[in-house]
Amino acid sequence: MRGQLCPGQIECCECASGNCLCPAQTPTPPPTPFVNPTPKPSAPTPPTFLPTSKPTPSVPPTPPTPFEANPPNWPPTVSVFSPSDQNIQQVIDAAYKTNGGHEPPDNGQFSSERYAFLFKPGIYTVDVPVGYYTTVHGLGERSSDVEFTSAKGVYSTQGDYSFQIGALNSFWRGAENFKTHASYQWFPGEGIGMLWAVSQATFLRRIEVVNSLALYQYTGGDAAGFASGGYLSNSEVNRIYSGSQQQWFTRNSKVGAWYGGVWNMVFVGTNGAPPSHCGRGVQGMQNPYVTINQTPIVAEKPFITIDSNGKYYLQVPNPKTNSAGPQLTLSDTTTYDFKDVFVARTSDSTATIVAKLQAGKHVVLTPGIYYLTETLVIRFNDQVLLGLGYATLIPPANGEPCVRVLPQLEGVRIAGLLLQAGTALTKTLLEWGDTGTKDAGNPSNPGFLHDIFARIGGPDHQHVQADVMMTIHSGNVVGDNFWLWRADHSVDGLIVNSENPCKNALIVEGDDVTMYGLAVEHALEDNVIWSGERGKTYFFQCEFAYDVTQKNYGDKGYAAYRVAPQVQKHESYGAGVYHYFRDEAVSVKSAIVCPSTLEDDFHSPVSVYLNGMGTVKYIVNQKGVETSPSSPISTPGAHPAWICPTKTLNATKALPSKILRKALKRVF
Repeated sequence: MRGQLCPGQIECCECASGNCLCPAQTPTPPPTPFVNPTPKPSAPTPPTFLPTSKPTPSVPPTPPTPFEANPPNWPPTVSVFSPSDQNIQQVIDAAYKTNGGHEPPDNGQFSSERYAFLFKPGIYTVDVPVGYYTTVHGLGERSSDVEFTSAKGVYSTQGDYSFQIGALNSFWRGAENFKTHASYQWFPGEGIGMLWAVSQATFLRRIEVVNSLALYQYTGGDAAGFASGGYLSNSEVNRIYSGSQQQWFTRNSKVGAWYGGVWNMVFVGTNGAPPSHCGRGVQGMQNPYVTINQTPIVAEKPFITIDSNGKYYLQVPNPKTNSAGPQLTLSDTTTYDFKDVFVARTSDSTATIVAKLQAGKHVVLTPGIYYLTETLVIRFNDQVLLGLGYATLIPPANGEPCVRVLPQLEGVRIAGLLLQAGTALTKTLLEWGDTGTKDAGNPSNPGFLHDIFARIGGPDHQHVQADVMMTIHSGNVVGDNFWLWRADHSVDGLIVNSENPCKNALIVEGDDVTMYGLAVEHALEDNVIWSGERGKTYFFQCEFAYDVTQKNYGDKGYAAYRVAPQVQKHESYGAGVYHYFRDEAVSVKSAIVCPSTLEDDFHSPVSVYLNGMGTVKYIVNQKGVETSPSSPISTPGAHPAWICPTKTLNATKALPSKILRKALKRVF
């Protein structure tokens, strides 16, 4: 169909599915987005094509279309529901049968299937169990536009009903942007409402919970199932029971009451959070809380909405400083019509996705596994790369990263990705900026990484590898919920002898980089190396590798968290380092290493002996109590130790339930 005009007043050569296909031309920035009421003081910088020192990725012979379809053509891995649909429960249950449940235990843990469930505004009476590699998204402008009134609503059960495992392997699932009236009694006492028994690489965002939210599960017997989560942000919850959760991070939320906590519970910008208390207190019955009243700098994760005409929009919340509480309405948010958003599917070539990014499009990666043949390069200010359903990226065979953000960019958003190592050695799975390029970033429009997860091994039968999981060279970048995991187990059993190698989980060279909810595990050298100035972490969780030896690890002086000697300013709030040296009695000198002038800037750090044969002699440099099979106590179970200030902060009056007390006896 002719008669339409391309940019530059060139007549359209063809029109298919409502998209005007135009002759090749120099890529132009996308149109200026609509900004919702209460915008930030200055509008986002219009995208500008920037030069790169890296080789320019190839462009396919067919040029990108100027406008994308809206509504998009979703692939089968994305289900879009309306309240009147009759098959919702059937579709959800079929996905859960593949990727969820506890029979067999942790069913679907290394499945190749991926799912995203999108709910249009309205009221739903279905139950939505959430399994591996599954995400649930309300499509409303307000969190309350999508409501679940069923007894269970949206929920996640632990993957193993033996309490020793419980939810410890309940990874890779998330839910956002809805209101739940769940009223199911999951277990006696505390389990009335929504259940979310999970561990790392999970998220709850932009939700309202009318009743209670239980972050753990009790299925009978001696104790509640162990759990090692987790992440909650931008939400409002009546009551939260954390139970047997070893650690948890909560940001920019409102809670009516919070009960429980084992080793490291961190709250930032959360109204109603309990007051800070270092350690477990007298007889282990007080809870270890680190509470920061305001969030220094953050922007909420981009999300998708739909209007009454069936048109889709990408909503990008603007940065905010010194904030507290949730943002549950469409305020201070930049809106992009999906005509400027390319919806990618695994059947698209990498070259096609790269070309869309190069043309200035935002890109949504639908659920699936993407075997990249070249790096996805972010080239524009304020460009968005958003994954649904744990879209999984495997790097190209040439050793380049899955994703690279060019230096000198601001306002970039990358969210919802699972980065997975391949057989070829990759230097880093994600790279922001360039080595040796001075890039301060923009403090008023930082770059953001939301829900970014990486793994070296797990689903692979063959050897996989990467030197580093994530490298940040640029300044003013904010991380918001990471789990960077060198696998300790796989489809073939336990990982031993430093198989599936990875040297470091995270390297930060940029100044003014902030991390909220940073979890890293099992790297074969320093897990985190931080050389940038004025870095901040709010919640850190690390577990040393199980399969290292004294010769290749302890004797080399590696640490969980290393701040470079030249750094003058660095802050950490709630850093937890755990060890289970399974295969050999390894002795690590210090869990955290930093310049001596920064020791007091690590607030409430904790070291925990979990199991095994090893020892961590000190928590920070040469301060803190040794944790080992016989220290600071010698009874069976885990042995935690904190470095606390001389004057202990206020303790919460909330005490664990009888169920949790049983669990704590097992833990300690």
